[in-house]
Amino acid sequence: MTVDNKGEPGRIPRSPARAMALPRPSGLVLDWSALDGREWLRRCLADEVAQRRLFPWLAVCFGLGVLLFFQAEAPSLWAPLGAFALSAAAAVRLREKLPALVLSIGLAAAFAGFSAGIVRTRSVAAPVLTRMTIAPVSGFVEAVEDRDHGQRVLLRVVSLQGVPDTERPQRVRVSVRRSVALSAGQFVTGNARLLPPPQPARPGGYDFARDAYYKGIGAVGSFTGRVGQAEPPTAPDWSLWLAAHVDAARNTLTHRIASVIGGPAGGVGAALVTGKRGLIGTPTNDVLRAAGIYHIVSISGLHMVLAAGTFFWIVRALLALGPGLALLWPVKKIAAVAAMIGATAYCVFSGSDVATERSLIMTLVMFGAVLADRPALSMRNLSIAALIVLAREPEALLGPSFQMSFGAVAAMMTLVPLLQREKAESRPATLIDRGLSWAGRSALSLVTTTLVATFATAPFSAYHFQSLNPYGLIGNALALPLVSLVVMPAAVLGVLAYPFGLDGPVWAVMGFAVAQVLDVSAWVGAFSGSTLVVPALGIGGLALLSAGLLALTIPASNLRWLALVPVGAGLAFAATPPRYDIYVDRDGSGAAIRDPGGRLALVGKPSGFVAEQWLRADGDGRNAEDVSLKEAARCDRLGCVVETSAHRSVAFVQEAAAFEEDCRRAAIVLTRLDAPDHCGAAVVIDRRVLAERGATAIRLGTDAVEIHSVRKGREVRPWAAAAEARSSAAREAPRTARPAPEQEWADEDISSAGPD
Repeated sequence: MTVDNKGEPGRIPRSPARAMALPRPSGLVLDWSALDGREWLRRCLADEVAQRRLFPWLAVCFGLGVLLFFQAEAPSLWAPLGAFALSAAAAVRLREKLPALVLSIGLAAAFAGFSAGIVRTRSVAAPVLTRMTIAPVSGFVEAVEDRDHGQRVLLRVVSLQGVPDTERPQRVRVSVRRSVALSAGQFVTGNARLLPPPQPARPGGYDFARDAYYKGIGAVGSFTGRVGQAEPPTAPDWSLWLAAHVDAARNTLTHRIASVIGGPAGGVGAALVTGKRGLIGTPTNDVLRAAGIYHIVSISGLHMVLAAGTFFWIVRALLALGPGLALLWPVKKIAAVAAMIGATAYCVFSGSDVATERSLIMTLVMFGAVLADRPALSMRNLSIAALIVLAREPEALLGPSFQMSFGAVAAMMTLVPLLQREKAESRPATLIDRGLSWAGRSALSLVTTTLVATFATAPFSAYHFQSLNPYGLIGNALALPLVSLVVMPAAVLGVLAYPFGLDGPVWAVMGFAVAQVLDVSAWVGAFSGSTLVVPALGIGGLALLSAGLLALTIPASNLRWLALVPVGAGLAFAATPPRYDIYVDRDGSGAAIRDPGGRLALVGKPSGFVAEQWLRADGDGRNAEDVSLKEAARCDRLGCVVETSAHRSVAFVQEAAAFEEDCRRAAIVLTRLDAPDHCGAAVVIDRRVLAERGATAIRLGTDAVEIHSVRKGREVRPWAAAAEARSSAAREAPRTARPAPEQEWADEDISSAGPD
């Protein structure tokens, strides 16, 4: 060792030739200590503790507790609270022993998540309609969404004739014909046809009934006659007053933006600002989805970050104009506070949906870190946001918004810096060189972030939507610069100029940029294979891929290599997804049966929404109106028969006269009627079975038949109260040749109850 003139250790001088002769480190470093598994694991865990990477697992444990709650039936609150208290006490008692401390805190977080699920479910408890009801209804209009065929109204019910107050839904979602124009805050009366919120169309499918329960919606349907205004019996409470005024302001601004811009771009531009997507036509939605950029019309992370960032930049730039302010005041923190206030106002104005609230919390945590002089983007802050979201709305964990947004952000925070490592270079000398360098870095950042986000969200997209957009990288690369640099800044300026009546030119500029985005979407969407319909990913594959994503993004040490195990297993599951051979509608009105050619054939009259759910789950890109869906079925007025690839005959019975022959000749009998007790078919799915178990799917094996249903039987679920009531009625009712009247669902009611 040498010592410099200051008495400090210095470096050994080397000649250039000697330095060239020394071995140089390469990009790939082989850690031979990994051969000693215990020592490798000890070192990795020490790194995790040193870099404070154990905290994010707190959110993971909390989420596991939430998942356990949704698997439980009528759990008691005292049990998880007691377990939480014991785990917390154990953590305090064992705080000197790190492994025991970590285990105790993890268990406490899991029990806290379980308890949060119970508390949330009880706090939103409200009656759910148990049967189809056609009766006069009156109530306050809480929210209105304009659509192509009319309006969709969220009505806070005051009275529902023929239904006791203890069983009356708190809110109902009803559709209104185009000839009727309603606005938020009105008290209306009319005759309505209401149905219980529908259960999933298939096992593992979208559960509208559960989502409706947590939104306080106890029925769906439509007004069947004239809808009139009336004097309310009581004044609306403050929550209704606020919700109605915010919704009315949103609708007014929506129509203002759409009218100024005009055409499809007007509907998209309005949705980008207010979150009202009803004015976006189906062709435009399809184009945006095919290009992989439909996420821009959902008020979520992108919009919140861009809006808050615009507030932050404007306030900071204005304050920086004054030398005294810039030198004496904490300009950055003042701008952060302004951004937090602006983001909160934007969340309230845009409707405060789950995705918007989640984005707001993440944004507030990010700017809160700025106020505390901490890194704004860190895995710790992301974990805090996840804990807050799950504590407020545990049900959000089951939805695609939470899964895709947090998965994408975690992956980008971890992987994008690894992909964008740059060698130290000298600063470009000229302005042109600097501009080119900035453009190159921006392009690289856009490509890498889009690529990482696409791969991180692909499992959730395959599970929830059964579709992938392979050209989404191109669509996002071309569209997001316009959205980030023109559309969202114009949206903020337009909202600020709107009260002064000076917003017209701003909306025109934004409309021009939105039109370019739609042109890009149409170009990318026209590529062959722009939308791939894939079979629904099973819950096992989703769990493994999710575990792999967590193991890849949370650890800071080489422990992330362990992610290869669940990812590899998850990809194996994804390559061979579970596919059913028969789908039966929840009320027996229709079914889909796999023909000898390997494709599904439709029988009966399932709604278009339900049929498309079956087809997409099977990876079939046909729509419900495709004539080829009826070709493999032999039908008459009594029913239909389909021969399967396993040489089994499946009969779909529509009239009781067909039971005698079909029960004798068919291996499987499906019907919405009550099958006779002496029916000799190996498998009989009739009215009573469907009333108890809901939509059913069957997998035909060589020697066995595997049956899966939405419900296992007499389960106790608050959001399944209507299904349980129908099941009890079916068990107690005498056998008849006709189905119960409340099972006759209307296609438009079921399709309108699908995911937004």
